[in-house]
Amino acid sequence: MRQFAGKVAVITGAGSGIGRALALNLAARGARLAVSDVDTARAAETAALCEKAGAEARSYVLDVADRQAVLEHADAVRGDFGRVNLVVNNAGVALMSDFATMSWEDLDWIVGVNFWGVVHGSKAFLPHLIESGDGHLVNISSVFGLIAVPTQSAYNATKFAVRGVTEALRQEMRLAGHPVGVSCVHPGGIKTNIARDARGVPDDDPEGAAKRFDRIAGTTPESAARTIVRGVQRDQAKILVGPDAYLLDALPRVLGSAYQRLVSAVAKRAL
Repeated sequence: MRQFAGKVAVITGAGSGIGRALALNLAARGARLAVSDVDTARAAETAALCEKAGAEARSYVLDVADRQAVLEHADAVRGDFGRVNLVVNNAGVALMSDFATMSWEDLDWIVGVNFWGVVHGSKAFLPHLIESGDGHLVNISSVFGLIAVPTQSAYNATKFAVRGVTEALRQEMRLAGHPVGVSCVHPGGIKTNIARDARGVPDDDPEGAAKRFDRIAGTTPESAARTIVRGVQRDQAKILVGPDAYLLDALPRVLGSAYQRLVSAVAKRAL
């Protein structure tokens, strides 16, 4: 997919952060946007910004953990726009908790959004992407889909799972000869709302945690969007976003399982 003019792009979690930045980037390139978020106002604001940029855009309220809702959303978008060319399963949440103490409720929540949300979106839209004759599927994993980190076991599990299903799906599309590219994205620290919306923040201080995260997050959503769009144009299987993503991608390949000792030492100091 070298150009996006006239192409229909579907983006979940588009109310802020990478999702909104992607929507605006694609709007500037002439794409038609179907943007969704669990937050009604955020989704509508993103659509309005895309329209202001001269693009056709519709907003949808969507909980990606709800399978039936995602299936209906895929049919609705296909009906509203006539086809689907690009799908970005971007919606995601964060949870900070030791595995031994995390609640079943929090575990179900993060798996529902981060893993099942990606699976729901991929399964629901894949027939439409194949039908388009020029489709691309983008699933957002994380650098924590490359390495494991203390207090992030549940988040790690979902992001490793996203990586696995996406890499397998890319191979399946090629083996079947379907005209669908598939990319897995591994962002490093991006200045988004994910830390503010996270569960399990120590001392119930989401704003403080967000400020600490912002200090180490070196990549803007706009820069991340440019990297992802370029990766789609190049049909990259793995898209690394930010210099820290390249570093963390290399860590386990250079050190093997010994990387865990280094990460544990850094985490102990930080915590």
